[in-house]
Amino acid sequence: MDMIKFKQKIKLKSKVWQYPGMAGWHFLGIAKIESKKLREKYAKNHKGWGSLPVNVTVGKTTWQTSIFYDTKSTTYLLPLKAKVRKVEEIFAGDEVTFMIQIKV
Repeated sequence: MDMIKFKQKIKLKSKVWQYPGMAGWHFLGIAKIESKKLREKYAKNHKGWGSLPVNVTVGKTTWQTSIFYDTKSTTYLLPLKAKVRKVEEIFAGDEVTFMIQIKV
């Protein structure tokens, strides 16, 4: 059985935006410069839909999820669960500091 290795934590800041579709998903975008570095280093570790498994910490909440590479914006997108938004009192338009830790 392979052990999952965790890479260094990366501290980021982004504004929450809401997808205009029916589901109303909320996302944090990862800046182009950081996304480029992540893509160069971890592209070989991508899963389906260009996803990259991560641990995320926002405030006091930590969870496992994936970031997704968006070819149109050439950035990674982090979906924010409704449960996390509720607990951390996060709304569309808020600027949020968060930590990601790549799982490979």
